[in-house]
Amino acid sequence: MNLIINNSSMVPIYEQIVDQMKTFIRNGELRENDILPSVRSLSKELKISALTVKKAYDNLEEEGFTVTVHGKGTYVAAANPELLLEEQKKEVEADLEMAIQKGRRFGISDEDIRSLFELILEG
Repeated sequence: MNLIINNSSMVPIYEQIVDQMKTFIRNGELRENDILPSVRSLSKELKISALTVKKAYDNLEEEGFTVTVHGKGTYVAAANPELLLEEQKKEVEADLEMAIQKGRRFGISDEDIRSLFELILEG
């Protein structure tokens, strides 16, 4: 598992961790009952606050992706990869909808928005 943190991103670090962990689960890199690194070891490895890692782990648990056993660690819960992919698609769809609305507010035509989207995809 290789987490990559972008400190210059507008996305909070804990959300970057959550998103990447979900992707690892969906791709099978993390499987049911795999143990995650401890909060302390991951914070040390990523050179970030332990509170940030804890917040990410708490979010994963709230969403049902992990289970924490006191004194033992945090484990990957049983997950349906198709359901996870669908959830991630909904998040992307919502982000795209917001970008389209913003473009329209700025007076950018739908055709120009499509062109921008294509440029970004080619990126």
